[in-house]
Amino acid sequence: MIYLDEEAVRRRLRWEELIPAMERVLAEFSHAKHLQPMRTILTIEERQRYLGIMPAVVDDVMGAKFVTFYPANAGSAWPTHQATIVLYRTANGEPLAAMDGRLITEMRTAAVSAAVTRYLASPDSRVLALLGSGVQAHAHLEALGHICAFSDVRVWSRTPSHAERFARERGATAVGSAEKAVRGADVVVTATAAHEPILEGAWLKAGAHVNAVGSSRPDWRELDDAAMANVVVVDSREAAAREAGDVIISKAPVYAEAGEIFSGSRRALPEKTTIFKSVGLAVEDVAAARLAIDATGPQE
Repeated sequence: MIYLDEEAVRRRLRWEELIPAMERVLAEFSHAKHLQPMRTILTIEERQRYLGIMPAVVDDVMGAKFVTFYPANAGSAWPTHQATIVLYRTANGEPLAAMDGRLITEMRTAAVSAAVTRYLASPDSRVLALLGSGVQAHAHLEALGHICAFSDVRVWSRTPSHAERFARERGATAVGSAEKAVRGADVVVTATAAHEPILEGAWLKAGAHVNAVGSSRPDWRELDDAAMANVVVVDSREAAAREAGDVIISKAPVYAEAGEIFSGSRRALPEKTTIFKSVGLAVEDVAAARLAIDATGPQE
């Protein structure tokens, strides 16, 4: 049994491999090829500290991610998300590997958004708006850069100094309001722990695509009802119905799962204004962790 720390995982995961791997595993998930019970979430302190347990079986590998979500850590030296992933052989339960899961969570989330964006955004997309300036904003900028050639990247944060630092580090433009960031943007990412909407549908240009990856609690949301009245795609209907406040509170109908778009069983609609609401799935973690251990041999 091997252990990979975060730097070892970083050396082994590449966007060029991870994005198509997420596309494949979600297409298979939407056609019931893999086993994934719903995650269990233990509330330690409401809106402050949570522990999640996320199991899945993907072909010959079975795994579980143990993840802590601590909004209370925001602004401290500790990340809001920390995780450990353990993998086993499906056939006999033999332990294969354990690894740090924080980076896998970061990268697989952005890789899924990038895969969805490939199908749902206009191929001429040039303007990216990032609402939030933390880990997921950085990861999405990297992952989406493999899909679209952005000439204008705007970033907004509820803490202006954070947006300004992100802009300096990543060559983006810090803007003073979420509306200013979103108006005219082709692709929008919402990556916050907002409890109330930060994005209004009235700001979205016709044909824009939104990747909504934050606020994955049933009573939290990032998008208002007008935004959610557009074409909505989710990673999992079951998970979104139980965990995604954006879907639950707005009562928005779900057009498709991402995997159905990837497999062609539901038509992609890049000409429409689209919303991808992601809550994150264990099959994504297991598939990404499998990539990391498969890369171990040549790396060692």
